[in-house]
Amino acid sequence: MKNLLVALSLSAASVAQAADVVNVYSARKEALILPLLEQFTDRTGVEVRLITGSADELVTRLKTEDVASPADLFVTVDAGRAVRAQQAGVLGTLPQADFLDRVPQAYIDEKRNWVALSLRARVMFYAKGKIDPSDIDTYAEVADPKNQGKLCIRSSGNIYNQSLVGAMLENEGAEATEAWAKGVVANMARQPAGGDTDQIRAVAAGVCDFAVANTYYFGRLLASDKPEDQAVVEKVGMIWPDQEGRGTHINASMAGITRYAPNRENAEKLLAFLLSDEAQRFYAEINHEFPVIQGVAASKTMQTYGDFKRDALPLEVLGVNNAAAVKTMDRAGWQ
Repeated sequence: MKNLLVALSLSAASVAQAADVVNVYSARKEALILPLLEQFTDRTGVEVRLITGSADELVTRLKTEDVASPADLFVTVDAGRAVRAQQAGVLGTLPQADFLDRVPQAYIDEKRNWVALSLRARVMFYAKGKIDPSDIDTYAEVADPKNQGKLCIRSSGNIYNQSLVGAMLENEGAEATEAWAKGVVANMARQPAGGDTDQIRAVAAGVCDFAVANTYYFGRLLASDKPEDQAVVEKVGMIWPDQEGRGTHINASMAGITRYAPNRENAEKLLAFLLSDEAQRFYAEINHEFPVIQGVAASKTMQTYGDFKRDALPLEVLGVNNAAAVKTMDRAGWQ
């Protein structure tokens, strides 16, 4: 890969010797970020050095390295993890720059420590012919007794579910959200197991009548040329929840410049590139996430499902409410 170094380890000394470099700590999978980093290097001549790992591992590493950290840009998924990095004190302040003016305010945290790069929606998927979509077109109905034994959903340890509960805490209050979480547990067709794609496959296999998952997992199946994936999508429909209410729950992948970034100028250049129309189109077409920049279209695959009303809740609220969300799910018996 031209001019792109995927590093397994970095040191402050090696960074000091590099004249035109930017160092990225990323919780995104390599396959989803490397092509963009390669394009950035080709355009600018700035060498990108990348370390990937879990968000929590990378935040711990940043804290341990402290002022000696070589990292310039931290990339993660879910507002809950971005807020954890913010609370750990490892992020600096974003610049006052034109490229950030293009991003809706709800997708930049109030302290300007991070900005969303791409959006994802958490929605309902249902078995065609087995359930009436109108019975599950709101998040409230996920927990309605009429749907007892019909639901597949991931565990309470999943950050996407934690953020969904965090949004409900903000929108509905503590008492109503805990009652909802108990209803979710009562409606489970099985104990939580697997990832989002597994929930969708379980619907197709008849394990449950509907599931909660992020849209881009379904987008991958829709775009797949594998017969087994096409067999799944033929049996499964998708719903945009709460279109008559507050709108569909939104989360994001996001990035922040690190507190002690030794190559801050290059970090700003890279962040500007990731928020360019070109990079936003890449996110849309390759991973079926939604652009944060208005005017950039969703992937052709997701466009077939039309536009939808989005919950306008600022993303940072999802992270701020994370601890309360986890406690709520624990009390509800959500494993």
